[in-house]
Amino acid sequence: MTYEEVRRDEAVRVYITQADASMKALGFTEHSFPHVTRVAELAGSILQKLGYPERTVELAKIAGYLHDIGNIVNRVDHSQSGAVMAFRILDRMNFPPEEIATIVTAIGNHDEGNGVPVNAVAAALFLADKSDVRRSRVRSKDSVAQDIHDRVNYSVTESQLVMDVEKHTIDLKLTVDTQVSSVMEYFEIFMKRMLLCVQAAKRLEQTFHLTINGQSLI
Repeated sequence: MTYEEVRRDEAVRVYITQADASMKALGFTEHSFPHVTRVAELAGSILQKLGYPERTVELAKIAGYLHDIGNIVNRVDHSQSGAVMAFRILDRMNFPPEEIATIVTAIGNHDEGNGVPVNAVAAALFLADKSDVRRSRVRSKDSVAQDIHDRVNYSVTESQLVMDVEKHTIDLKLTVDTQVSSVMEYFEIFMKRMLLCVQAAKRLEQTFHLTINGQSLI
């Protein structure tokens, strides 16, 4: 079974669509196909660049694509409910138990509230997910003034996760429009995420850096 087969699965598409509808109703940023596809591709790319086996790269992409389906249940503890849902989906699709275990572990550990990058796939998923901060995830500009999460996301006009395999570094490079949101507001809501990105990079034997508007901050 492959990443592309998971993407084509009709039940998976329904769950992602409905999970994002719930997030929209709650006032959160976009968590639909653009987000999960970006996370999937980036998680796979991270491990591919580090020389992990092709199948491990594939599992990281599948974990990335499924990581937010738990939002269909509730935003609270969505990583755990998403892991249970992913187990049912992958078991139905006849994935081997060891592969299901890897994917479920990564999904269950992707939230900064209680997640830990316990293996390479979990670490790659965490880095890919938490680096997806960008203007296009904001659903309406009308909410920018009132909501700090929308304001911070809207302020990010460019976001890149840059790897230097020879130097063993992973650098999240952001361009932030400080007329929309200050760098301090970014840290106010994302500091814990960035510290866990440091841990995730370490799990992959890399060093994480955060660069905002050309200034190295971590």
